[in-house]
Amino acid sequence: MAVVEAVRVEGLSKGYPGKSVLRDVSFAVAPGEIFGLVGPNGAGKTTTVECVAGLRRGDSGTVRVLGLDPWEQGEQVRHVLGVQLQESALPDKLRVSEAIELYAATYRAPVDPAPLLTRLGLDAHRRTAYTKLSGGLKQRLSIALALLGGPRVVILDELTTGLDPQARRDTWSLVEEIRDAGVTVLLVTHFMEEAERLCDRVAVLDGGHIVALDTPEALIRRVADTQSVRFRTRVPLAPELHAELAALPQVSELTVVDGQVLILGTADVLTAVTAVLARAGVIAENLRVDSADLDDAYLALTRDRA
Repeated sequence: MAVVEAVRVEGLSKGYPGKSVLRDVSFAVAPGEIFGLVGPNGAGKTTTVECVAGLRRGDSGTVRVLGLDPWEQGEQVRHVLGVQLQESALPDKLRVSEAIELYAATYRAPVDPAPLLTRLGLDAHRRTAYTKLSGGLKQRLSIALALLGGPRVVILDELTTGLDPQARRDTWSLVEEIRDAGVTVLLVTHFMEEAERLCDRVAVLDGGHIVALDTPEALIRRVADTQSVRFRTRVPLAPELHAELAALPQVSELTVVDGQVLILGTADVLTAVTAVLARAGVIAENLRVDSADLDDAYLALTRDRA
């Protein structure tokens, strides 16, 4: 018997008067996979997952969650799909325990919330009002609510936006635990480090199209011959030196932000840049050289379409 895909989106298009949001978007998510959707603001990521969740209906194309149509079979889908959306929030005075009870009442067979709250570190906050929770605890509560129905698939939309670095990494560990428990994860994020750490495969959405879909490692290999060089100078780069560096054949992009110079280029860009700086008598301070990562792949894929 063939394995039913956790999610399949085929030829999905969606638009509004005067604006096309999605155009012929197609991808499939395998059971047990963490599948990432990345892209710039306005690329159509949230609209895509809202269609998967049955909150919006595409103008054309098909969407299936475990073989079910989320728009036509929404009641069935609701019991196999958990959703944590970017803009979700709860009433300020609602306590954690009250939120859990309220959401649990909407499912035919909710999971026992006690182990879930323990696993998510919410035990000590059962009587805490939503408005008193930290950003990290609010996200943990969102995850708990998304998992209360014992879903086989869960959508996590911009899960770690606004979290401090430690809370973000703690949340990453929770996502991995969810996957290890057998739940398929559709993860929307604009943090490339997050996508590279968590995702088995990543779809890059730009301008309503999927411009690339592969494993993070394969996407990085597309720009494996690139290198980034970061440094500061004691005085701002002179316009002539800025132009000379930008014109080097090894340099693909040069930006200066808050006094830090960032140069992207080929694998031998460091040699070319330091030679120019040496001739100009400029010392590169706090010099850092990085090989290609998913950030670089993402920038290359989306910049090529700009």
